[in-house]
Amino acid sequence: MKLSRLFSIVGISALTVLALAGCGSASNKTASSGDAKVATSGFPIVEEPLTMSLMAPSVGAANWNDMATLKDYAKKTNIKLKFNTPPSSDFSTKLNLAFASQDLPDIIYAAGSALTPANEVSYGKNGQLVPLEKLIPKYAPNFNKLMKDNPMIRQSITTPDGHIYALPYIAKDTTASWYIGPMWYNGEWLKKLGVKTLPKTTDELYALLKRFKNEDPNGNGKADDIPLTDVKMNVARIWLMPAFGLLTQDVQNDGDKVFYTPIDKRYKAYLTYMHKLFAEGLLDKDTFSQSDDQKKAKGQADRLGLFSDYFSYFTTGRTVDESMNDPMFQPLTSPESPKAIVPMNPRINRGDFAITKNNPSPAASLRWVDYFYSKKGSLYLNQGPEGYMWDYAKNSQGDKVKVTAKGITDENSEDKRSKITPAYGLTAPMLTADWDDAAVRKNPDDKIVVSGFTKWVRNETKEKIDPYGRIPYPLVYLTKDEQDSVASSANDLKTFVEESEAKFITGVTPLSDWDKYVKTIKGMNVDQYVKVYQAAYDRWKKAN
Repeated sequence: MKLSRLFSIVGISALTVLALAGCGSASNKTASSGDAKVATSGFPIVEEPLTMSLMAPSVGAANWNDMATLKDYAKKTNIKLKFNTPPSSDFSTKLNLAFASQDLPDIIYAAGSALTPANEVSYGKNGQLVPLEKLIPKYAPNFNKLMKDNPMIRQSITTPDGHIYALPYIAKDTTASWYIGPMWYNGEWLKKLGVKTLPKTTDELYALLKRFKNEDPNGNGKADDIPLTDVKMNVARIWLMPAFGLLTQDVQNDGDKVFYTPIDKRYKAYLTYMHKLFAEGLLDKDTFSQSDDQKKAKGQADRLGLFSDYFSYFTTGRTVDESMNDPMFQPLTSPESPKAIVPMNPRINRGDFAITKNNPSPAASLRWVDYFYSKKGSLYLNQGPEGYMWDYAKNSQGDKVKVTAKGITDENSEDKRSKITPAYGLTAPMLTADWDDAAVRKNPDDKIVVSGFTKWVRNETKEKIDPYGRIPYPLVYLTKDEQDSVASSANDLKTFVEESEAKFITGVTPLSDWDKYVKTIKGMNVDQYVKVYQAAYDRWKKAN
């Protein structure tokens, strides 16, 4: 990662941290919470030292007891934490065991998908998680402001019983709108073929892929050019299905109507198109069997024309600057869908900060995390305290500015950062945003300039995703009865649909079997599945 990106956000290894409005330190009003006196603003949060336990997944980069940011924050807040950080791979199992045994930590942090919406509902109802909605206005003013500014946040984290049991990770940065990750065209191939305008329809894409296959764009004299590739269609599906009006391989709402996309007639049109690409050698024959490393090897051998990755240079092996010649895929239209659309991420990851019934001071815990929903606090969590990733220096005008700490380079910055903060490799509870004034200078007199690559990625996103983006289906909660009614069919449907997709595209199953395929899905309780998600959507909409 370039150093200019380090403090403006995001490594691939993590959705990291930047945020909105500072938490003041001037006044120190206090309020009672259990046995602790909790300041409603400023530091320290409590006058008397308070010790609590925190459970979180570890990515293995450093011991949390040794992280400079957490050590420094303990001094600021007067709150000491005892960390229980099992490896990420074991965290879900360990967390469920903690709930089952009632041996709960005081705080559950950065749990992400391990604290599922179903678990929030269940553990909240059982009294194992503390409702937060009444405490938030006083003890989490930064987060409360975010909910006021964007009502969808409250809608998305309020369970059917009307409570908020966990706070989320919230993203406002440009790339957070990406549903998964983009697809990229090989810019060198486009230049070789004289392509000036990217495809805007499925027919135009087909024509370009034919040229990629037949006109030797990599110039090696071999018929080894692969027009389109992916790993199990996991990303390509997200960008090609919308050409037929579908945003997900699950439930989608068009207006207020919820339906199951894999049995929609437009899904058959998508499968028909993809089978045509596969049959004519335009879709990589290894798509459903190759690993990501195998895909990357083809990219580094300059054999790929259109491919998926977070950034194109991860696949091609080119430099960051060279990758700016690889344009982002833009949404297509088709006879089935004359208006371009693309799925957009809701920019909220639920379940990242919860307080259990054992917690001695929920108010102090909320104050502790709320700082990271402010710009100042999230920059602090991302960059650490002075002297690790950055230092202060005076420029020629005598202004005090942040400069890169000695020994920090583009090559080692993420590794160094992973040692000082938990906001690495995890969806930590905080807000991220594109704040260019967060940039750190290499020299005191350097101007704060967003890197060319950062500008380019933002522009590509604003041009090719933001105008066409729509959330396929909102973040909802199911009641316990609703969960029970669809639990047995959800995984079966997902597995059957994905397996059938591969068979239809490769021709193992002929498209003439479409009616048989739909009948099979109908027999898998899909009508009840849709009914449940329609009811959940109606509740979600009403909550606004």
